[in-house]
Amino acid sequence: MAGPTSRLLTLLSLLQTSRTWSGSELAERLDVTQRTVRRDVDRLREMGYPIDAELGTHGGYRLVAGTSMPPLLLEDDEAVAVALGLRTIAVHGLPGLEEAGVRALAKLSVSLPSRLRYRVRTLGETAMTWSRPSGGAVDPDVLTALAAATANQERVRMQYEDRGGNLAARHVEPQRLVNAHRRWYLVAFDLDRGAWRHFRVDRVTSPRGTGARANRELVPEESVLTHLERSESTMAPTYRADVALHLPLDVARSRLRDHLGTGELVSEADHTRWRSAQDTVEWLAIRLLALECDFFVHGPPELRAHLDSIHRRTRR
Repeated sequence: MAGPTSRLLTLLSLLQTSRTWSGSELAERLDVTQRTVRRDVDRLREMGYPIDAELGTHGGYRLVAGTSMPPLLLEDDEAVAVALGLRTIAVHGLPGLEEAGVRALAKLSVSLPSRLRYRVRTLGETAMTWSRPSGGAVDPDVLTALAAATANQERVRMQYEDRGGNLAARHVEPQRLVNAHRRWYLVAFDLDRGAWRHFRVDRVTSPRGTGARANRELVPEESVLTHLERSESTMAPTYRADVALHLPLDVARSRLRDHLGTGELVSEADHTRWRSAQDTVEWLAIRLLALECDFFVHGPPELRAHLDSIHRRTRR
């Protein structure tokens, strides 16, 4: 007979399946009496698991939706599937879920056995996402390591490539991971330079926690955003495009798909007006050219100039 803790975990695993279990079925599976099953169910309820009990011939126990989400038990394949999904959300982004995806991935990665971490990494490297990132590709393992160090307030040593392509060792105290302009940035205190810095995560390699605790207290989110706003001049400038697309509204919406973001599409006479979300001219130009239609750019002038430069290069 299994011990009480092991038995509770087995009971929880059974109840997480989408079916109702009779008391006799659970007792047989667990090799205990039905009285012990009732007592174990009460213990799980005390731990926050909403378990419903129905009386009668066709009654039994089942796990139902509650007001909070207690921990789940996942089989190996389920854990791999969840980890892969979180890596996709973290790297490629779903509006409003990028930060939550990174936090969840960091928590899950800690508990994954090495054999499952290898499977997740292998599958992640061989799978493809049909999209064009605006910056360099982010390594999910790097993102996870930085998220874990940030959550643990642990100092990190890493290699960082600056805008000039120079690689240098950095020793930092991570403060926040921020998703902006379809890129991930690490806001951290640079111990060697004695100043706050932000680092593009796609330029970070080999991050590792040192075990030393960060000395600086976590600063409010408003202060982090203020730092980023002051440093915005070092990031690629962004604009809102105003473009007349010679496409029907439904076709334009279909071709832009999830790239529409906070932008809007409006049907006007013989064209569709696209007022885009804030983005770089490089990304806006890529989206326009991928639409495969005639268009007229009302603004900004920076986008028109960038498209002109593309035209000159292709003609040469």
